[in-house]
Amino acid sequence: MLRTAVYPSFATDLQAPFAVLLTQAKGVSKVFETLFEGRLNYLFELEKMGAYIEFLNPHQALIIGPAKLKGIPISSCDIRAGAAMVIAALIAEGKTEISNINYIDRGYENLSKKLTSLGADIKRV
Repeated sequence: MLRTAVYPSFATDLQAPFAVLLTQAKGVSKVFETLFEGRLNYLFELEKMGAYIEFLNPHQALIIGPAKLKGIPISSCDIRAGAAMVIAALIAEGKTEISNINYIDRGYENLSKKLTSLGADIKRV
C-alpha cells in the first residue's frame, strides 16, 4: 500500500509518479491519498491508457498490474500529475500526446530536453 502523509511518511508529491510505476508491477497495489482532494484525478488518464484501476473512494484506488499502456491523447491535471503522465507516456507503446503541459513546464525545467538527451523521442508542438 502506498499511503501519503506528512513527513516523515511517504510524500504526496511522489504519489502520482509511483502510481504510474505500480501499473507495471505484478499484483494489486492500493494508493491512499490522505492529504489533498482531487489528487487521484490523474488515474482517469491512466485508465484511458489501459491501466487497470478500481476507485474505492475519492482518496483510495487499487491499481492492478501489470498493464500494457498505450499511447493516446491525455491531459496533465497538475504539476505532479504532469510528471506522472510523462512517465506513463515513456512506458506506453505508441504515440502519446499530453495537453496542459504548462503544469509540466512550471514544475520541471527543460524536462523534454533532459529526457531527449537520455534517448526519449519527445516533440513539443
